[in-house]
Amino acid sequence: MISSTSEILSKGMKCLTEQMGIVEAEQFISVIIREKFDYTKWQREYFDTKTLEEISNEAVEFEKAHPFKGKAIRL
Repeated sequence: MISSTSEILSKGMKCLTEQMGIVEAEQFISVIIREKFDYTKWQREYFDTKTLEEISNEAVEFEKAHPFKGKAIRL
């Protein structure tokens, strides 16, 4: 099922506000707009410099530092 633009915006805002709070969510959006942030470009630049082993190690370390506590966001 393909979501409409308004549904995607609503889900995104819900995720941001639940995870960051309203103030930080607004700050995040302001930075993204002001900096003309290109996530795809950033992702390519970031991951193109990493080996698969480095990415795997970072994922393992992130999971250790941020263990899942059973409060997944349902989209």
